[in-house]
Amino acid sequence: MVNKKILIINVACVFLFFSCNSAITNRTAKSNEQSNLERNVQSFSIKSVLWQQTSGEYRALAYQAFYLARLELDKMLAENKDNQTLAIVTDIDETIFDNSPFFGKLIELNENFSKERWAEWEKKINAKAVPGAVDFFQYAASKGVGVFYISNRYDAQKDQTLTNLKNVGFPFADKEHVLLKTDNSEKETRRIKVSKDNKIIMLLGDNLSDFSKVFENSSMKNRNDSVEKLKEDFGTKFIVLPNPMYGDWESQGIYEGKYNWTPKEKDSIIRSKLISY
Repeated sequence: MVNKKILIINVACVFLFFSCNSAITNRTAKSNEQSNLERNVQSFSIKSVLWQQTSGEYRALAYQAFYLARLELDKMLAENKDNQTLAIVTDIDETIFDNSPFFGKLIELNENFSKERWAEWEKKINAKAVPGAVDFFQYAASKGVGVFYISNRYDAQKDQTLTNLKNVGFPFADKEHVLLKTDNSEKETRRIKVSKDNKIIMLLGDNLSDFSKVFENSSMKNRNDSVEKLKEDFGTKFIVLPNPMYGDWESQGIYEGKYNWTPKEKDSIIRSKLISY
């Protein structure tokens, strides 16, 4: 009887030991996971950057967008009976320029975005054209359609931007046609400026605010609701390019317009927005 009690006590002690050890191991694993999140500020960006740099799907979507843009442009030109001066408005970054090497550098250095690091990238004048972009805009120019580049690149780097545009073959790469950010990031004012002397027939971008002011500083719900209201414009007047790396879908949508979340907080927010079953 005594031996049986001793056996039961020993079994209980072993069970308690392994239970405690397992709990400690789980806490340590979670602590290490959170510690890794705090150390790796770009942990959420790696797959999206690699997708843009390596996938055939990215190239296919880009070619598809510009092929569709050309078909729609031909229709619009055929319907232009009043001989108005026609223009296309396009964003630059991730619409006609691929800046994924810049984001690769942020991952390599484990840094957040900074104006200084972005200026370093722009000074290299080495952004490559998005597949299909140069051919489309050269075609538009050959048809007498003006091209205006409205971008939130900093105006201080206009010379580098102009040189980069010229180097890869984009038309209308001059100060009159390149409108960069000065006071703020909203683009409607610059679109209105272009529309004073031109009829804007098409807009291209990777971010919804490239198309209409209704998307400026808008919540995730409002952005999605506005897409539904304007759905007939997408694929005709509005041509969207893929960009999984950054944009208002992330900053205004997922992160709710705030930019100072810690990696741990970002992880929590991202997981809370996932839809599962």
